[in-house]
Amino acid sequence: MTADTEEAQVAQNVARWLLDIGVVALSPRKPYTWASGVSSPIYCDCRRIMSFPPARTSIEDSWAALVRATWPEVRGIVGVATGGIPHAAFVAERLGLPMGYVRAAAKGHGLGKRLEGALEKGTPVVVLEDLVSTGTSLLDAVKAASEEGLRVLGATAVFTYELPQASENFGKAGVRLVTLTRLSAVRDLARASGALSAEDLTLLSQGMESVVQQLRSRQA
Repeated sequence: MTADTEEAQVAQNVARWLLDIGVVALSPRKPYTWASGVSSPIYCDCRRIMSFPPARTSIEDSWAALVRATWPEVRGIVGVATGGIPHAAFVAERLGLPMGYVRAAAKGHGLGKRLEGALEKGTPVVVLEDLVSTGTSLLDAVKAASEEGLRVLGATAVFTYELPQASENFGKAGVRLVTLTRLSAVRDLARASGALSAEDLTLLSQGMESVVQQLRSRQA
């Protein structure tokens, strides 16, 4: 089995789990509203993974294998608060590595830390988030970890919406992003299973184009 074939199988398997346990919800006819206010035909809630042991085991096993294969020199895992914290703990446990996490902002009390844990400066780490839309929160955590003296090898997530803004942002930052699965894999499974009609698929594509334009207008 080639690396590309194995990667495609992992993406398909994880996509199936995300659909089966309701992590990814598709509604091309009645869009969801993201926290940012963007209207989207798809919504992803990776926190649901924690509540389904078979899915959780399969996904976290695949994730640990992906991290080890992609960054064999990794010596620590850093989660992004809050969605990435439980997944970082599961992956770090499987890899036998220390773990820390990056807060959205430094604490306003005590030591005022933003990076929690006891990772030594210079430790090669991978920063882990649950999902990626534009990638700004994950890249902010990467920056914070670097500023704390960690050597960030790259970033990873369960799922990406495959927005061009994410590709642009990670490319500009020079940070490698690797995800377990992506919107196109979920869409292909939904099409193959008959969960989405041809018209639904067209509406889904149009809805995602609208998401891109909404985000562009906010940047203008």
